[in-house]
Amino acid sequence: MGISAKRSVCLSSFGLLIASAIVIAFPAQASEKSANALRPMTPMDVATMKYVSEVQLSPDGVTTAFVRRSGRTPNAEADGTMRSHLAVARGDGEIRTFIGGEHAVRSIKFTPDGKTITFLAKRGKDGGTALYGIPVDGGEAMKLASIDGSILGYALHPSGKQAAVLAKEPVAKRKKALQKKGFNAHILGEGARDTHVWLVDLAAREAEMAEVEKLGVKGSVGAVSWSPDGTQLLLSVSPTSRVDDQYMYTRVHTFAVEKGKLSRAIKGEGKLRKARMSPDGLRIAALKGTNMQDSSAGRLMVANASSGTFEDILPELTDGAVVDFEWFSPSVIMAIVDKGVETAVVKVTVDQKSMTEIVPFGKAIFRNVSLSSVGSTMAFSAHTPAHPPELYTWNADAGLQRRTHHNDWFSEVAFGVQEVVNFKARDGLDLQGILIRPVGEKKGKKVPLIVMAHGGPESHYRNGWLTYYSWLGQMAAGKGYAVLYTNYRGSTGRGVDFQALSYGDPAGREFDDLVDSVDYLIQIGLVNKAKVGIAGGSYGGYASAWGATYYSNRYAAAIPIVGVSNLVSKVGTTDIQEEMYHVHYGFWPWDKWDEVLLRSPVYYANQSRTPTLILHGSKDQRVDSGQAKELYNHLRLRGKAPVRLVLYPGEGHGNAKAASRYDATLRMLRWFDHFLVKGKRTPPEMELKMPAASSN
Repeated sequence: MGISAKRSVCLSSFGLLIASAIVIAFPAQASEKSANALRPMTPMDVATMKYVSEVQLSPDGVTTAFVRRSGRTPNAEADGTMRSHLAVARGDGEIRTFIGGEHAVRSIKFTPDGKTITFLAKRGKDGGTALYGIPVDGGEAMKLASIDGSILGYALHPSGKQAAVLAKEPVAKRKKALQKKGFNAHILGEGARDTHVWLVDLAAREAEMAEVEKLGVKGSVGAVSWSPDGTQLLLSVSPTSRVDDQYMYTRVHTFAVEKGKLSRAIKGEGKLRKARMSPDGLRIAALKGTNMQDSSAGRLMVANASSGTFEDILPELTDGAVVDFEWFSPSVIMAIVDKGVETAVVKVTVDQKSMTEIVPFGKAIFRNVSLSSVGSTMAFSAHTPAHPPELYTWNADAGLQRRTHHNDWFSEVAFGVQEVVNFKARDGLDLQGILIRPVGEKKGKKVPLIVMAHGGPESHYRNGWLTYYSWLGQMAAGKGYAVLYTNYRGSTGRGVDFQALSYGDPAGREFDDLVDSVDYLIQIGLVNKAKVGIAGGSYGGYASAWGATYYSNRYAAAIPIVGVSNLVSKVGTTDIQEEMYHVHYGFWPWDKWDEVLLRSPVYYANQSRTPTLILHGSKDQRVDSGQAKELYNHLRLRGKAPVRLVLYPGEGHGNAKAASRYDATLRMLRWFDHFLVKGKRTPPEMELKMPAASSN
């Protein structure tokens, strides 16, 4: 599509869309209380919400360990990131917290004998993250391994007596001494420390593991696992630790431990997310991209461990993607599959290249599949429109069971009805979105709308829980907004061909799709056309900046979060130049200077009449904060609409700490209230009026 023709008229009118009826309604609230007794969801609710982020099933399938994440109470507790606690669910239904307090637990695993849960954490006087173990029957956690620096990942030997741990090369003592004296200059693109593999004898159980063996692997190792017989390691290796190399050039290798060298590289280009060896050691399965242009690692591929070439084993899955898997037997894999906005748990028969649904689409949004060594028990984290991720288990006798209920106070909250919408784009393409209707919606009354634009674009919204600090969801619905999550072309979940529809067309038809989804809601009589706002992070921030400038006539307020505003300078300041070239654009800026500029929101700043709130982390490496400053100053210098830039010190590509998350949520809701509901023409006060601190 030629950009000059498409972009010559920026304030054109749009025809009506041909849309389907709304389908699959999900009432997200099942309280016995009357609607009048319920209250709206608040930013404090979201800040203190709990959810499950990791699950791990014991070898016998009786016990499930999981990580519970819980938010801090802003303005009442010390600031910090979310707490991550280790908890255990017994077969009899008992749930116990094993590691609580201020500890951040991650990477949980059971030892092969099932007697110990291992995990990574920084505890007490640790200088960095160490490997710990805690008995399943209870007791104190014991440090199993530490290294100079931090352990980034690990895999337990099948015997349980050894571990392969991942860690950066330690900083030399001389360099440490110079750094303490202020000689800490950073040389961009040089001197980055690669991640190596170290073998640790767990039987020694020394507090500070002095004797560890570093393996001679050239490159930077991103993931490690053992072969079933314990003679080989399966490694994901990139040429260097640069983010671009990890994204685009990570390959699977086997490492013969006794020989001390890489023994085979498995052939296959494209992104790589996970690799595992089959129980008999004869095959290797991986989540991969089809080629260098595939924007996500969504294909389940298997290679013969001897011949070493990956092959897609679900070639008929053209309208979906695989998001996680584990081997069940030498010829069967259990996997989680996305199709559109739903997920299913499936059994994949490798030799027949076929799959059978075990838990059908529409039950929940599943992640983190874990299998027992015996029987057919599985555990997952899963979420629905009614709750954030919780622990679920499945077996042939009991079926699917939800095991945890972390936010019982949801019974006090009035939820907007969440439903899937199907509509057609202006060029006839079938698209999907998820709509949360306003709480207390009155039939026939038009309401303000907030469009949430997802990042990536190799990502998509699923029909599950859609309310987090920057996803306004049920918080906005409780204030009378409709909230729309549109999966524009280029999104994942609908196959490789659908993902490729935005290739080489940044801010093209993909962002037209967002406008077309709004037009659908206007057409069915739900939305007030004059009261539409847009917000999103990263690539969604790019979409929001585009909405504030190029599509200013369509949006009455915009909130770009860590978003792109100038593609010319983006390429020169990001850490993913190679990825941008290979999977998104297919050309470099210097090949098409004019076209790249015409796909940049700053180019259209002069026509902006949209009040714009820009949120960005000062330490963002993915989208440099200069992108936010460029957009702010281009809009400010034109002076045609209110604009405000909020920078969060120390935050990166999205806010991690409680105070900055809460601040962002409050500012987003206030901005939309101020301009969409109240219809103000000048910005709200710079300072926030902080609500009284409370917690659930």
